[in-house]
Amino acid sequence: MKLKMLIISLLVLTGHLAAQDLAKFSVHIEKEGIDAPVSVSLDGINYNTDHGDLVLYEITAQGLKPVPCQLEHGHAARLWFLLEGLTRANTTREFVLKSEKPAGYTDLTAKVKIVEKHKDLQLVSEDQPILSYRFGMKYPPEGVSSLYKRSGYIHPLWSPGGAELTRIQPPDHYHHYGIWGPWTKTHIDGREVDFWNLRKGEGTVKFAGFLSKVEGHIFSGFQALQQHIDFGAPGEGSIAMNEILDVRVWNTQDKYWVIDYTTSLTSPLENGIMLDAYRYGGGLGYRATEKWHKDNCTVLTSENIDRNNADGTSARWTIVEGETSTDEGRSGILFLSHPSNRMHPEPMRVWPLTSNRGRGDMFFEFTPIRYEDWKIEANRNYSLKYRMIVFDGHMDAETAERYWNSFAKMPLVEFVSVD
Repeated sequence: MKLKMLIISLLVLTGHLAAQDLAKFSVHIEKEGIDAPVSVSLDGINYNTDHGDLVLYEITAQGLKPVPCQLEHGHAARLWFLLEGLTRANTTREFVLKSEKPAGYTDLTAKVKIVEKHKDLQLVSEDQPILSYRFGMKYPPEGVSSLYKRSGYIHPLWSPGGAELTRIQPPDHYHHYGIWGPWTKTHIDGREVDFWNLRKGEGTVKFAGFLSKVEGHIFSGFQALQQHIDFGAPGEGSIAMNEILDVRVWNTQDKYWVIDYTTSLTSPLENGIMLDAYRYGGGLGYRATEKWHKDNCTVLTSENIDRNNADGTSARWTIVEGETSTDEGRSGILFLSHPSNRMHPEPMRVWPLTSNRGRGDMFFEFTPIRYEDWKIEANRNYSLKYRMIVFDGHMDAETAERYWNSFAKMPLVEFVSVD
């Protein structure tokens, strides 16, 4: 009996010794936000992977509250967590990071899973699909030129209620592919190359491989290499730009999707490539479901401009929504442009009510080259960051502004000494 009690005492003591406070920090939120992701650099604190599990707690008046978190490795290790729900402006919250076995919560499995189906990579939340990324080649319908084939795009994108919100290869524009971002008018050493209008046979964009896939308690997603191919270039010079597409879905608790869409461009060409000013191209393009038309689809921008007047204007965010068969009867996407993006607030291409021969189909795009050329110099990196909030029902401007606040600026993190 004495030996048994000694063993138990040693185990308890070992557990206390194993638990180690690694860092204490405060998080300050200047503007009111919703489900703000927070990133904390682990450089400079006493942590390495030999220490075991990281457990995050919020310091509250009632004691320590466990907070789900996720470690992201890379050039610098970062810890991610969410400030769930609505956070009021000028709020400060305190946290402590420990190295111990998680006791406050045990389910650290990823809510958002990665599922590969034939030629598609899907992100799925509790059996509800969120989006599908097409990495296999998609050919056009029989009888349509094979020049329209394409890989490397998002379709379908579903609403939380299961409504399909994207469309590909519509007969009026076979080169439209759900959510995608090729560049239209470009010049390479004085020669024009169009990566958007595939029927020209000048260029295309194709999937070239996955760089990473991750499933976690806070976010899940992937990085894909996409190549902009110049059909008129000789030999190995056919790659005009390499694009890394980073898609990340945040594990929010409420019934909506928060999706980050980040694209990074580099050119291997000695003289780079010029992205000419034009009303289409680059950024993030969206061809909406065929069910949306002039009578049931609306647009609202951060500048309080509606669908019929939004084209050619600039915005921090834009809500596109329309009728669906969901219980709420309506679904939509809030598109957010990050302040670091070129030409932010960002110019847009928005089909007005009279678009597409009067049918009023819906097309939206953030277009950072709408009014000014953009030179992509050789071997330099250029990035554009977007976030999509996918929802059922109706979203108002106040809610959109809160989401933009959470995207536009990371909350201020300030470390304090560990006793």
